[in-house]
Amino acid sequence: MLKQRLYQGLGAALLTLAVGACKTPALVQKTESRTVPASYVGSPADSASYAGRLRWQQLFTDPHLVALIDTALQHNQELNITRQEIDIARQEVRARQGEYLPTVGLGLATEVEKAGRYTLQGAVEESTEIKPAQHMPEPLSNFRVGAVAAWEVDVWRKLRNAKKAAALRYLASVEGRNFAVTNLVAEIAGSYYELLALDNQLLIVRQNIDLQNNALKAMRLQKEAARVTELAVRRFEAQVHHTQSLQYGLQQRIIETENRLNFLLGRYPQPIARNSDALSSLLPQALQAGVPAQLLQNRPDIRQAEQNLAAAKLDVQVARANFYPALRITGAVGAAAFQPGLLASLPESALWSLGGDLFAPLVNRNGIKALYYGANARQTQAVYHYERTVLNAYLEVANQLASISNLDKSYAEQARQVQALNESVTISNSLFSSARADYTEVLLTQREALESKVDLVETRMQQLQASVSVYRALGGGWR
Repeated sequence: MLKQRLYQGLGAALLTLAVGACKTPALVQKTESRTVPASYVGSPADSASYAGRLRWQQLFTDPHLVALIDTALQHNQELNITRQEIDIARQEVRARQGEYLPTVGLGLATEVEKAGRYTLQGAVEESTEIKPAQHMPEPLSNFRVGAVAAWEVDVWRKLRNAKKAAALRYLASVEGRNFAVTNLVAEIAGSYYELLALDNQLLIVRQNIDLQNNALKAMRLQKEAARVTELAVRRFEAQVHHTQSLQYGLQQRIIETENRLNFLLGRYPQPIARNSDALSSLLPQALQAGVPAQLLQNRPDIRQAEQNLAAAKLDVQVARANFYPALRITGAVGAAAFQPGLLASLPESALWSLGGDLFAPLVNRNGIKALYYGANARQTQAVYHYERTVLNAYLEVANQLASISNLDKSYAEQARQVQALNESVTISNSLFSSARADYTEVLLTQREALESKVDLVETRMQQLQASVSVYRALGGGWR
């Protein structure tokens, strides 16, 4: 009767432990929104055409640019760092996978003990009638050899969910590397086009310096002939110095752009091979943007945010499982003896053990609650990060599509401006030679013509860079 009551009390205690452990605080989890507009503003929706799937070799055909990108993909330090992050994430998956498998170890142990007379062991030996030849040796040695195993039974899928979360973060690191490749390809192409533009602007400035020097010589001759004053000569001379200062500024920008490219290529400064004459023949490619929904599958940063979000959701489940009872099974098999030579005396020296324990938190669960609430907050944070990444991707594409359209119109107008100013320079020189125009008109016209040519080259560079930016915004370049 007493034994039955004991069992009933023990069962009630275990039931209370299980019920108390399984009670978890309620949380309201946020669900991400995957809704995007049907099309880009001002761009027709065409899901069949999508430039983001193009390989970068199909978009860039300049052999010098192709060589630069190939070199950067092998030696760029930032890209090499992301490769190591992928390997770190891969090892984390292996570590998590091993946690829900049994662990088995082989060990050898030895100890020596001298029990005091007033201890339990000493008192028992003293009070037992043992023949003198059978007394326990003092001190008593003990040698053990055997295998020990332990296994936490993953009843609530805590360990398997942790492994899945690690696998998702590994996939996120791969997408992070792809996004780094996309940005690297775009940055190299943009810097390369900037370098070509700077070379052409420098050529324009140097040509204008020669023209202005010739004009300055002619102005000095006219001063000697008393047709103009010293003021006109000084104004033309100042114009020459102004244009020469532009030359040195452009040279500095060329050096900085070359060094930026060399940094992206992972090497120390050296000349960048290029064909500057090709800028005038380069035309911005018409890239098809497709539909915004295609960004969700193609942009690496969106895919990375999606994988991190899925991992954060699993982290909540892992943290929730901490409230439930955990079952752990242990076992051991081997041999033990007080002399090394007796270890092989089987079955007398043989030993084995098998045990299991069930543990659940019941009192003072603040630490577990903190982990649970923290995991849910990170999951909510991941939702916001995902939605922000999608919104940013859409806006990048929309902005660059609008930029291409406006730059095309601006380039056409600037080309007409350059033509008109070139004709104005010729007309102003003729009028000045016949004393029908003031020298200030000649100076102003020359300066405006120079600025318009430089601006035209700048706009062409912006057109090319806008095409690259659209390609990057669509998620192209990592394939």
